[in-house]
Amino acid sequence: MVGPGGGAPLENANPLIYRRSGERPVTAQEEDDELPDSIDDREIFDILPGGEGRRVRAGHGGYSAFLNPAHLIRSINDPEHPLTLEELNVVEQVRVKVNDADSTVAVEFTPTIPHCSMATLIGLSIKVKLIRSLPERFKLDVHITPGTHASEHAVNKQLADKERVAAALENSHLLEVVNQCLSGRS
Repeated sequence: MVGPGGGAPLENANPLIYRRSGERPVTAQEEDDELPDSIDDREIFDILPGGEGRRVRAGHGGYSAFLNPAHLIRSINDPEHPLTLEELNVVEQVRVKVNDADSTVAVEFTPTIPHCSMATLIGLSIKVKLIRSLPERFKLDVHITPGTHASEHAVNKQLADKERVAAALENSHLLEVVNQCLSGRS
């Protein structure tokens, strides 16, 4: 099987496809713009659908940052298949850890095969989505689920290095590929 755009053969031509978890119900408290709303793991995995944005705690008691509801890590596109990371079980809500009080977000992702060459690109796409979506106060940790990838240590080291991430995003071709992963499927 040939890859996207007629490129190299797919590494995982027949991946397992999982059912999407569905949209989460919206509570009255979440709809009330007057109430403060902290960020949690559920919100990182699936930020509320609809509306113009969510008002969230910006830190030190302020409530000024807005999350765009289009920013969902569950809906990030796989770079190799016409499927989302959720549909491939690469990201799961149980692997998202948020500590709003400490302003930390940790996301583990699981490549579909142990030697996936797209692991760094997938991790970079998740990290960019979070950088673009969350208030600057958050410290982000995006890494491979332990024991699921042959080059786990090297990929995690790249994703944790701010300078390497910044340099990668200065590469116009790589940035275009990341943006394709973050754009909606047509």
